[in-house]
Amino acid sequence: MDITQYTKNIPAELLAFVREVREHAPVALKSIHVVGSVLTPDYQEDLSDANSLFVIQEPQTVFLDFLVGLGKRFGRQNVAPPLLMTENYIQRSLDVFPIEFYGFREIHYTLYGNDILAGLEINPGFLRLQCEREIKAKLLWLGRIYLETLADNARLSHALCNSITAYVPLFRAILFLIGREVPPAAAEVIAAVESMLNIDTAVFQKLYVMKRDQVTLGSDELKVLYTTLYTATQQVCDYVDAMDN
Repeated sequence: MDITQYTKNIPAELLAFVREVREHAPVALKSIHVVGSVLTPDYQEDLSDANSLFVIQEPQTVFLDFLVGLGKRFGRQNVAPPLLMTENYIQRSLDVFPIEFYGFREIHYTLYGNDILAGLEINPGFLRLQCEREIKAKLLWLGRIYLETLADNARLSHALCNSITAYVPLFRAILFLIGREVPPAAAEVIAAVESMLNIDTAVFQKLYVMKRDQVTLGSDELKVLYTTLYTATQQVCDYVDAMDN
């Protein structure tokens, strides 16, 4: 996946944050990486957070306190708190979080230090297993969120729209598992899933547009959307299940 053209999206505020960390951090840092939607066509300057991953020598409270001080300033500028990991944590967690680390490997830009993310080895078996776990958890979540929102259309609409951010990394992982090219844009990922899996993914495209445009549906439309989403999620679940055979 070529994300080079999207490095121009990296906001000046994130670069300033990283510069402050590099110049004044009370501990040694091994590397700093930009990750997430800021390196894709889906980045929205006024709405999206700018995410980063810091590889540190070891966790230390003094560094957390230092970041808290910066967070009071940069948090208001859509600079998200960085993920903090050691190299050992990363290597020992590839079997537990393969979807996340696949995403970091494919969508990152190194600002400082060695690019340790580029060489991560993702085990297809562990990746498929997490895909199965995540999609089945989505089915449980869909049932729970319908009940929890107590017929509040705005709450349910908001929850369903936000859920698309978890579907897209899952879809990227599935495309990787079946040996297909994985595009950077969420809409293209969803379209590729429809083409490769022979599943109607129009509901996921609709959720993506609704989230982007901050749309809330009425009761009847929302029930149709919910039912369609549940059916499509079940179809993806069946496909991932069959991949184990």
